[in-house]
Amino acid sequence: MSRPPETPERDERRAELLDAADRVVRREGPRASMNAIAAEAGITKPILYRHFGDKNGLYRALADRHSATLLDHIREALAAPLDRRERVENVIDTYLGAIESAPQVYRFLAHPDPAADSLSPAGPLAPTLRAIAAELSHAIAAQVDLGPESNLLAEAWGQAITGMVLASGDWWLENQPFPRERMVQTLADLLWGRLAAAADNPGATNGE
Repeated sequence: MSRPPETPERDERRAELLDAADRVVRREGPRASMNAIAAEAGITKPILYRHFGDKNGLYRALADRHSATLLDHIREALAAPLDRRERVENVIDTYLGAIESAPQVYRFLAHPDPAADSLSPAGPLAPTLRAIAAELSHAIAAQVDLGPESNLLAEAWGQAITGMVLASGDWWLENQPFPRERMVQTLADLLWGRLAAAADNPGATNGE
């Protein structure tokens, strides 16, 4: 469904509707419905569709809103003047802190309504995860010598680290087995053994 061209007034109204959607999602998580969001905004559902096209459009708009802030924080964590181990912990803590501070928003974006079947398998978070993986890959390539295939290996590691932290963060958020600080240490310990070995022995990527 196409939407009318954006204007300053329309942009402002769209932002107000996203604020209403945000409030409902923070209360209800993946169960948030277009009906509930329209009621929160004091409008009818067709007006909501007019602004976002369909529920997938609303998913993407909310994902864009939250992912922009998360990406900024990830970049800041990667750029912080810390040693390698502290930087690893800082990045993991930044991500876990983001999902812990807005758990229902995270669930809404990471585990969307199955009825929204036109979304990619990774859901609305997919572009954000690709961007995080790219940021990690660039940081690894710049800071650790991985030998002749450094860029390719850094890209593979960036993808692997992102997937690991996503899956383990999902488990941690749902089960809360221990405080965030301990989860950060646990994941950093797992990553640091391999990263430290590469940092201490440049080019040794095959276990030599």
